[in-house]
Amino acid sequence: MSTPHVLLGLLAGGSRHGYELKRAHDERLPRARPLAFGQVYATLGRLERDGLVAAAGQDRVGGPDRTAYALTDQGRVTLDQWLSTVEAPMPYVASTLFAKVVVALLVADVDRARSYLIAQRAAHTARLRELTTVKGDPAATLSDVVAADFAIAHLDADLRWLHATLGRVADWHREVHP
Repeated sequence: MSTPHVLLGLLAGGSRHGYELKRAHDERLPRARPLAFGQVYATLGRLERDGLVAAAGQDRVGGPDRTAYALTDQGRVTLDQWLSTVEAPMPYVASTLFAKVVVALLVADVDRARSYLIAQRAAHTARLRELTTVKGDPAATLSDVVAADFAIAHLDADLRWLHATLGRVADWHREVHP
């Protein structure tokens, strides 16, 4: 995820201070890792340094001064360019799940690799059920549903891969350990 671009997008609707940006991020991207306040303010500092945002005033609401930030014209151009750029499909398999299965086949026997795949499949299935429940929750926001759909599609792909790999473990192990 590109945190700077997400913050620029959140500022496109008007100026906000860091606390509001963090809250908006966590509400609009409910299944993403929540942003830490330090990450928000460090990113805002870099965006300001690069001329993409500018301080738009300060207010004090029962605490320390809060600086509000606004998108600059250069920030709008940068955001528009980012939104216009198609993301290339990942050229490499960069998944801890995939790496663990390969390493399990390298260092363990077939039964241990198979046990890992079965346990992982159970964990994925449980998470799939949780996300399906989220989608059926009447209190779920559209952001919750869209995020759950995204996660469900990825879990489904992982589950299909786990199932196919379970059927290939013995052959793959023989290939790795001739």
